[in-house]
Amino acid sequence: MIKVQTLNNISPIGLEKLPREGYEVASEVTNPDAILVRSAKMHDMEIGDNLKAVGRAGAGVNNIPL
Repeated sequence: MIKVQTLNNISPIGLEKLPREGYEVASEVTNPDAILVRSAKMHDMEIGDNLKAVGRAGAGVNNIPL
């Protein structure tokens, strides 16, 4: 099961691209494998070692700790 955390409201049209089977997508996820973000600031977040991807819906990465 791949756990995906959403930090902002993500369009249902975009979320439908993820297969329902094999993915857990929610705003409250413990130790996510991936994060979907629009404008939320992630600099104060604790990011686990298992995070594999951050998907940004927008331009720039100033809100993502690289």
